[in-house]
Amino acid sequence: MKQIVILASGSGSNAENIITYFKENPLVTVSSVLTNKHTAKVLERCDRLEVPAFYFNKVALTKSDAVVEVLKSLQPDLIVLAGFLWKIPTNIIEAFPNKIINIHPALLPKYGGKGMYGAKVHQAVKENSETETGITIHYVNEHYDEGAIIFQAKTKVEPSDDADSIAEKVHQLEYEHFPKVIEKLLI
Repeated sequence: MKQIVILASGSGSNAENIITYFKENPLVTVSSVLTNKHTAKVLERCDRLEVPAFYFNKVALTKSDAVVEVLKSLQPDLIVLAGFLWKIPTNIIEAFPNKIINIHPALLPKYGGKGMYGAKVHQAVKENSETETGITIHYVNEHYDEGAIIFQAKTKVEPSDDADSIAEKVHQLEYEHFPKVIEKLLI
C-alpha cells in the first residue's frame, strides 16, 4: 500500500478532502498528518477522521533532523503539502527527492513566492484585474513555488468577483483535482 504523509498548517480542509478521497482505497492511505501549529484545526479533523497527527515546532524542522527522521520512519511514498506555510528545508528535500508536492492557489509562476499564500494571492489576482486564475500542483524544491509543475487547472475571474469569491472558485478546483493528481502520481 502506498503511504501519504500530509503537512498542514491551518484548517485542514484540503487534508480532510485527501484523507476522505483515499479512505476506502486499498492501494493508497494517508498514514499521518504533521502540523507546525498546535492550534491548527487540522488536528481536530484528524482526530475525527482517525488519522494520526503530530505537532512539531520550528526548531524541530529547521535546526535539527527531528522532522526528517520522523518522516523517514513513516516511509512515505509521497509527502503532500496542503496549506503548509513554512519553507521545506534542504535536508528533507534531499531525503525525499521528487516525493514532495505542494498546491498553490494561483497559476504559477504568477503570484508565487515568499508571502504569497491564501487570501493574499486572491487579493493580488483581483487588484491586477486578472481574467483567470487557478491552481498549480508542483514538486517542492529549495525555492518557494519554483518546483516543476505537475498540473494546473484554471477558472475565470469575473469583474464582479471579489477576493472571497475568487478564493471559493480556487478551493473548488483544489478539492476536485488535488486528490486525483496525487492518485495518478502513486498508482
